[in-house]
Amino acid sequence: MHTKRRSMMSSRSFLGTACLVLAATFMLGFQESPAVDDKPGRTANTEFAINIEMWFRGMPYEQRIHKVHELGYKWVEFWPWRGKDLEAIKKACNDTGVRIAQFTGWGFVPGMNNPATRKAFLKEIEEACKVADELDVPMMTVVAGNDQPGMSQEQMHQNVIDALKEAAPIAEKYGVMLILEPMNIRVDHKGHCLYGSPDAVRICREVDSPMVKINWDLYHMQISEGDLCGRLRDGFDQVGYIQLADHPGRNEPGTGEINYTRVFQELKKLGYDKPVGCECNPREGERKAAERIRKADDF
Repeated sequence: MHTKRRSMMSSRSFLGTACLVLAATFMLGFQESPAVDDKPGRTANTEFAINIEMWFRGMPYEQRIHKVHELGYKWVEFWPWRGKDLEAIKKACNDTGVRIAQFTGWGFVPGMNNPATRKAFLKEIEEACKVADELDVPMMTVVAGNDQPGMSQEQMHQNVIDALKEAAPIAEKYGVMLILEPMNIRVDHKGHCLYGSPDAVRICREVDSPMVKINWDLYHMQISEGDLCGRLRDGFDQVGYIQLADHPGRNEPGTGEINYTRVFQELKKLGYDKPVGCECNPREGERKAAERIRKADDF
């Protein structure tokens, strides 16, 4: 009788202990395995600025900022500041802690490569610098312009140099960097006057201002010239900002031919310490795009 009772008690004890072990294992596993993709914007090596013109389309811009924050990102960028509810954008940034890395201060038309637009260009740069100062934005993109009838490329480039030399003191006064963006001719911007890195580097070196550098868009550079890491090394003294998209498709890293892990490694080696602008179309939704970006930055 005693033996049977001891056997039953041993069985109960064993079952109780086993249940406790299983429960503890379950809880430990639960605690140590949070949702891996909860904040894919928290990347290992590089900070990224999400382009809210291309991500979360169809929402008010302030709501897009909140969506970017939910993914774990700390930076956004956008195109022209005009036509946007800047107060709502500022509030969204204050509420979330998200900062604006850059916006477009001067677009394709009218081109700064035409001397006839110089006065309007300088006036707009001053206005955009005031907006950047109010929103705590450190940089703004400026675009050289489309081809001008009757002007050679050499003439247009000289006009860009002259315009930027006049704009540089304005940028220096406000502490806002003007970042000149070269485009690509083969896919997106036929008829534009500035492609690839060599001419952009030459222009910025001739302007010779710490507040006039290049918006080095890796998507455009891949299409225009390739050799992404080599070109970055050659012109890094004139890099103000980096943007990305994969090619073909202009989607996020991991969807095209560019080895972005290698490029991010090179940027880290060169000492690039600003966010990289994600001016790309999410191919299968924003969360999947964020996961692909994080994977490319995991080295």
